[in-house]
Amino acid sequence: MHRFQRDILFLLHDVARLLRIDADKRAREQGMTRAQWGILIWLERQPGISQKELSELLEVEPITVARQIDRLEGRGMVERRPDPRDRRIWRLHLQPPAHAALEDINRQRADMTDIVTTGIDIPTLDTMTEALLRMKATLNLDAHATKQEAV
Repeated sequence: MHRFQRDILFLLHDVARLLRIDADKRAREQGMTRAQWGILIWLERQPGISQKELSELLEVEPITVARQIDRLEGRGMVERRPDPRDRRIWRLHLQPPAHAALEDINRQRADMTDIVTTGIDIPTLDTMTEALLRMKATLNLDAHATKQEAV
């Protein structure tokens, strides 16, 4: 095996890319996009989030989220409600059709997890998860420090 094939940054990127490709295919089969899946998952986790907050979480422009919300709203899955304290802000809430879609999304995600973890024992998965959490925390601290330096 070539050294670059064991490069952790390459591997993390490549696994994420392959997962995105698989998720895109699965979402299309459901008549949705991976971006719409992400929006529904975040709204399930954080009901009432604003479009701006959601765009920051998804790392996309607010107009991109607005367009996706328009599509989901057209399917009866998401509802925009005005913020009670600031009429410029729209709060996003799931509607009943979204819950059925989320059941399927969660089944698809469980299937994807089963596929990528096949042959990996539980202690190894626990170690991988802890390592990834540590990497994420380190990168978040570094990003936060970089933002502070820029100010």
